[in-house]
Amino acid sequence: MTVRLAVFDCDGTLVDGQAAVCDAMDAAFAEVGLALPDRHAVRRAVGLSLPQAIRLLLPDADETLRGGIDRAYRDSFRQTRESGALVEPLYDGIPELLTALHGSGWALGVATGKSDRGLAHCLATHGLTSLFGTLQTADRHPSKPHPAMLEAAMDDVLALPGDTVMIGDTQFDMDMARAIGVRAVGVDWGYHTPDELIAAGADAVATSPAHLLELLS
Repeated sequence: MTVRLAVFDCDGTLVDGQAAVCDAMDAAFAEVGLALPDRHAVRRAVGLSLPQAIRLLLPDADETLRGGIDRAYRDSFRQTRESGALVEPLYDGIPELLTALHGSGWALGVATGKSDRGLAHCLATHGLTSLFGTLQTADRHPSKPHPAMLEAAMDDVLALPGDTVMIGDTQFDMDMARAIGVRAVGVDWGYHTPDELIAAGADAVATSPAHLLELLS
């Protein structure tokens, strides 16, 4: 039996988590005594694992400083989540898209730079957990664009690369898909531009969740 698998990035694709990410990065930089980072640069790094994102923001920093930022970021994000102040709104049309795909027989997955705990909280908050058959995070895999998360997702549901699509808003997602021969579809409501997604190998770029459903039908 053929299994069709749609793997989604999270931040910038399912939810708009940029404010929470930027706030936590501001807190982390302040904690170690650095000037606050450029928010545009922080948004550009969303999708990478946290250590890789910090390395992109501070390429010349030593590992001790990067480690301090990593710990401070995680502490800030956890405190925000546990206080109930974390806001990661779903993009309009995403629940309907996921329900339609699930109802038509697609297996659904997530491949994200979030932690296991962060992804679980995000999906539970929006009542989406039961729709997904495979969840892959930066806690258990190398950072995007390494294809390990996609490999694990396909193994979980017994899908083949030719029956799998990676859906995301950054060139990291498109590069990851291309690295393993999976169809790559970008979305234009996230953090990298459509031109960047096409240049990175996107087969198409959706302009809305309804358009994305058309592309997958």
